[in-house]
Amino acid sequence: MASNLTPEYIATLRRMTGAQKLRTAFQLYWGARKIKAARLRQQFPDWTEEQVQQRVKEIFMHAVT
Repeated sequence: MASNLTPEYIATLRRMTGAQKLRTAFQLYWGARKIKAARLRQQFPDWTEEQVQQRVKEIFMHAVT
């Protein structure tokens, strides 16, 4: 992945404080969870919100990179 990073992107990351990087990481994480929940609701319209959230939790608990 590092080979795909542009010099401009790297410079932007270097200018960010640790707190900014952490906040961005949290925003990406929670955004990904919202997208996954929306997709599950679309795939399984009969599921309750509790079922959707439980499945999102399971997916993210077992995710690997």
